[in-house]
Amino acid sequence: MSVDRSADVLADVPRGLAGVVVTDTELGDVRGREGFYHYRQYSAVDLAQACGFEEVWHLLAHGELPDEARRAAFAARTARLRRLPDDVRAALPAIAAATGPSGPLAGLRTALSLLGASLGFRPVYDIDAGRRRDDGLAATAAVPTLLTALYRIGQGLDPVEPRDDLGYAANYLYMLTGSEPDAARARAVERYLISTIDHGFNASTFTARVIASTGADVAACLVGAVGALSGPLHGGAPSRALDTLDAIGTPDRIDPWIRERVLAGERIMGFGHPVYRTEDPRSRMLRGIAQEFGGPLVEFAVEVERQVEAILAELKPGRELHTNVEFYAGVVMELCGLPREMFTPTFAAARVVGWSANIMEQAEDSKIIRPAARYVGPRAPVTVPRGSVRVPSSTGSGSGPLPSVRTPRVAP
Repeated sequence: MSVDRSADVLADVPRGLAGVVVTDTELGDVRGREGFYHYRQYSAVDLAQACGFEEVWHLLAHGELPDEARRAAFAARTARLRRLPDDVRAALPAIAAATGPSGPLAGLRTALSLLGASLGFRPVYDIDAGRRRDDGLAATAAVPTLLTALYRIGQGLDPVEPRDDLGYAANYLYMLTGSEPDAARARAVERYLISTIDHGFNASTFTARVIASTGADVAACLVGAVGALSGPLHGGAPSRALDTLDAIGTPDRIDPWIRERVLAGERIMGFGHPVYRTEDPRSRMLRGIAQEFGGPLVEFAVEVERQVEAILAELKPGRELHTNVEFYAGVVMELCGLPREMFTPTFAAARVVGWSANIMEQAEDSKIIRPAARYVGPRAPVTVPRGSVRVPSSTGSGSGPLPSVRTPRVAP
């Protein structure tokens, strides 16, 4: 009888799974050498320039751009989903108090779990595609409400209830600040949100898909994605990139400040990307948005970009290191009045659309994602040293032989 040993064969792959294809997707792709990425068949940057947020959300959720009637219906439906259940709303002060300095993104993990339980989310394995999509829409629509409420409570302010008559981006700014934003700032934030909805199999998206492959509910998948996004190497850089501009301070300090850190082997936040080998198309678009506003901050950011790229080209020849999305995202959000502690949560308010679409797609595949690891520890098995383990007795203390078990007598 032959034995199938194929399951024991391990394949070596690059660290971080770089370049490893793990599945097929219809949602989009990132072509790093070209400096191009897309949602379904459309350039993501073109969508950000030409469409509203709800249109692109519909594209990811339903597979096509809507006509005006379907866009209006979709916008009305998702606007109604922004309001939180009473039990979730009542719990937000305790969540905000517990998360404290960690901020709204940490609180979002707990709030999403509670939202899923309150709305009766069931494992995606046990429900059909329609119910999965409904759960994804409900969770996505609630995320901006949760984030802004947690932020305001943490600042000692009352949460602002969502408005059905405002679009996704304008409503987000309204709930955050308590004032209806002007059209220019609302549109700038909307374009930023659209440009960050999805971006290939990044760490948080892959995390969501791994959890979805287990059949867990939508809230569980999103909580895992938020956890991955909270890491500073993933979603935590927009405010840090802006902090770099503050630390440099003036144009005459750019060259010495950057050279010192590059020569010390430090990373310059807002520069370089693990996929793009040319300019990040999101950065290019956001630079244009920033320049529409103009002003000293934008002029300084452009000059920092110019000098940093020149210094990196000199000190790290042969490497293509350009600004990534975080650099100008921080500038745009600062110009639109968002507090820095809300930069990464704002990123999450966009990426939740992409996460949900990926969860829906992964749920169609019943195969669990279960890679292997190569063991490199001490040789096994090794005999356990005698006397090194104390076996508790039946009384709960000490050591000794296991108690005997009396076989019950069975009546004839």
